Amino acid sequence: MSTEYANLTTVSCQRFKCSGRGLILPFGNEACMSIQLRAVLYFIFLLYLFLGIAIIADIFMSSIETITSRKQKIRYPDPGEKDKYLTVEVQLWNATVANLTLMALGSSSPEILLSIIEIVGNRFEAGELGPGTIVGSAAYNLLMICALCISSIKAPETRRIKLYNVFLVTSFFGFFAYIWLFIVLSVISKDVVDLWEAIITFLMFPLVVILAYLAEKNFFISKEINMEEEERTLILTPPEVDETGNQRVFRKEDLLQFLRDLGQSTSLSLEDKAQLFAAKLSESMPRSRMQYRIEGARMLAGGKSLFPNLPGKLQEIYQRAVKPQPFGGAILTDHEDGGRKGSSTFNIDENPHMAILEFASSSYAVLEREQRVTVDVTRHGYTASAIRFRLDTIDGTATAGEDYEKLSEEFKMESGQQEKKITIHVIDDNQWEPDETFFVKLSLPEGEEKHAKVSSKTIALVTIINDDEPGFIQFEESITIVKESVGKAEIKVARVNGADGRVTVHYRTKDIDARARKDYQPADSELVFEHGEISKIIAIPIINDMETEKDESFVVELYNPTGGTQIGKHAKTVVTIINDDDYKTMANKMASLVQGDIDKLSVTTTTTWGQQFREAMNVKGGDLETAKFSHYVGHSLSFCWKVLFAFVPPTSIAGGWLTFFVSLFFIVILTAIVGDVAAILGCLIGLKDSITAISFVALGTSLPDTFGSMIAAKNSKTADDAIGSIIVSNSFNVFLGLGIPWLIAAVYWESQNLPFTVKADDLTFSVLVFSICCVLGMIVLIFRRFLGIFGKAELGGPTIPKYICSIFFVLLWIGYLTLTGLQAYGYIKW
Repeated sequence: MSTEYANLTTVSCQRFKCSGRGLILPFGNEACMSIQLRAVLYFIFLLYLFLGIAIIADIFMSSIETITSRKQKIRYPDPGEKDKYLTVEVQLWNATVANLTLMALGSSSPEILLSIIEIVGNRFEAGELGPGTIVGSAAYNLLMICALCISSIKAPETRRIKLYNVFLVTSFFGFFAYIWLFIVLSVISKDVVDLWEAIITFLMFPLVVILAYLAEKNFFISKEINMEEEERTLILTPPEVDETGNQRVFRKEDLLQFLRDLGQSTSLSLEDKAQLFAAKLSESMPRSRMQYRIEGARMLAGGKSLFPNLPGKLQEIYQRAVKPQPFGGAILTDHEDGGRKGSSTFNIDENPHMAILEFASSSYAVLEREQRVTVDVTRHGYTASAIRFRLDTIDGTATAGEDYEKLSEEFKMESGQQEKKITIHVIDDNQWEPDETFFVKLSLPEGEEKHAKVSSKTIALVTIINDDEPGFIQFEESITIVKESVGKAEIKVARVNGADGRVTVHYRTKDIDARARKDYQPADSELVFEHGEISKIIAIPIINDMETEKDESFVVELYNPTGGTQIGKHAKTVVTIINDDDYKTMANKMASLVQGDIDKLSVTTTTTWGQQFREAMNVKGGDLETAKFSHYVGHSLSFCWKVLFAFVPPTSIAGGWLTFFVSLFFIVILTAIVGDVAAILGCLIGLKDSITAISFVALGTSLPDTFGSMIAAKNSKTADDAIGSIIVSNSFNVFLGLGIPWLIAAVYWESQNLPFTVKADDLTFSVLVFSICCVLGMIVLIFRRFLGIFGKAELGGPTIPKYICSIFFVLLWIGYLTLTGLQAYGYIKW
């Protein structure tokens, strides 16, 4: 009997091994489970905890975004008028300081808190899980995230780091932080951290912030301050406000210009047009590293996106006709005649040394038999320097390789040169086809933004015209809406499916409820299309009688074509004259819709608890129209976490600070549980804490950063948000993640008159291997920036070189894991 009891006790103890590894776990007796089952359950639980941390970190970073985006109104002397002041809104937080403090804390909070919790829970004795996670996370961030970001950008596009001075400062400290760690543990006092060492480690955090801020302000470069430039930077055009007094993120004139460019499409509702304009605005708006990090977390959980997701029909229209172009610049474009060159009037009131590039015309036509079309890129403003620009073709109804030869390359405009002609080859396939179109996009390579900017004509439409037919003549739109005060109704007449020979067509006006000579000037005239011309403008004067009237309409019709041409499907267009007040009402309604769509994409928009719960309980926050299968899967897995964290106070309370502290409290609890689960899992499968830390835990805590950096690489114009911030996180993980717990423990052991001991064999070897990989990785990034073979940019570039670099970074990470593992298990003596 006693023998059986002993055997049973032995079996129970064996099955319940590792039960003493956690501070909180296990919750109950796990003696009845096999070791294999417990390992699987703990692994699944660890993954689920990582998902929960990603979701609460999303809320935590939303509060940080709210805090750092606050603005303050200041009064500034009006440079134009004496004794007058301008009210200007300025950011309370400097972008660099915000990125290096609160935003870095938001990105690295799990790693930092894990190290603090471990050392406090171990009665102020150093453990392996926290420090190992910090070094392992740094290795993953630098090597794997760089590898993914380099290869995620479509060739031959590139992304360069813009704030290179800041990057150099943070990169130095990102490397020095780990060298300092090695010096403290292996050189100055082996396996002992003195109080002064802990203090210096922690104080390096504010030192990096100060130096990076000074680097951003060019403090280390002798430069005379241009006060006029500083004033232009500060005094911006005041933002418009709606009827309630709230600021809009766009100007109504931009909205009206967008509507004119889009045309009077009867297939689009006012809501559809508002979504298209909101998507265009979102593409042009600057975004922070924190927003990309939040978007990465929401991708994992199937949450509400911060980027516009248009339904299929609108997405197709957006890709073909609404490419994002920068607003502003005071550019007024005249109407084009015959699809040839238009003219633009520029108000260049910014940097006098800035060049402005645009296409000479927004549309070109070419007969298929001519086999080439020449597009003109013109330069305005400053011309005394050489500048580079890119041209990329985009398919419309014409297909690259079948109808024309794809173009995607950089060109150079020499000093003094104001125009450059670029030829695109057209394929003559000797088959009759309807007229086909493609687009040419003008953009600036990375690094040229300091010397040049693009104007409004950044997309040119190229029409390949059927050779052997005179074509059809028709109105471009069947409905035209104009304001009573417009002056002239300008109606476009298009020649389609052929442009051979000289043809003519007559046009005339007819009353509906508008009256000729009372509401408009009648017309009965002739249009002449020369050989190759594809468009004309009919201008009908509109009479403004200053009386309040209902909408009135008249018809313009085409008749009597000559030269073999025929009237197309739009032989008539109805011109509706609307009262200016009605027009303003329609514009105001659409402006409200646009602002609402933009607010949905913001993390700082005022929210309520009710709104939080609605978004938590619906896929993509309720945007079911664009939800995909992966969103439903992520939402199903994270539903419980979302509902739980919906109880966190919204960011509209106390300026986001209450959200900050409550979400931080949840992160502390989850991080403590993660530490227990990781320790027990490693014990069950026979992994040392140092290896568990650099593999499972480091990978899990870095997943949102991975997705956030890839999104930033694809959507940002620079590489700063993609890889610049992960270098910052690496240094701060040491200065805060080790500086704070070391300081706490060193103070405690100093009060006991005992040394603070840190067994550093595995840690120092891991740090040494990572430092070597860090040097090699930084050398590659420097080569990529300055060598043409890589596109002279940190990210992207030609296909083969970028994939070679990505593979090199992946091999460095695998080598780091392999060497660290071999040393931890005694195969490498250290």
